[in-house]
Amino acid sequence: QVQLVESGGGLVQAGGSLRLSCATSGRTFSSNTMGWFRQAPGKEREFVAGIMNAGITRYADSVKGRFTISRENAKNTVYLQMNSLNVEDTAVYYCAADQTPYQIRTRANGYEYWGQGTQVTVSS
Repeated sequence: QVQLVESGGGLVQAGGSLRLSCATSGRTFSSNTMGWFRQAPGKEREFVAGIMNAGITRYADSVKGRFTISRENAKNTVYLQMNSLNVEDTAVYYCAADQTPYQIRTRANGYEYWGQGTQVTVSS
């Protein structure tokens, strides 16, 4: 059974940092593009960051320079380091795995596997 399990969310003050982790099991995703998405109340799920197997990354403009996505294939884990957090970053953050290794898609419906999400709340 394929599983993606996020962890590391929580409550943090504006300007603070959090590191999210996404542990995968059930199959290997070392060749797949992995992504982080987020969804705030009343809003659509939006792309945050993605990483290809070769380490190529892509970020949403709203997080560029503040967030860093990385992966450790030996541990079947993807990370999202979030710095300089602000209130607008408050959302449920989801890890996702795409079937393709050839691009970083920014549309949620392009990803096949999803985690259950982890809540990130940034207070002012």
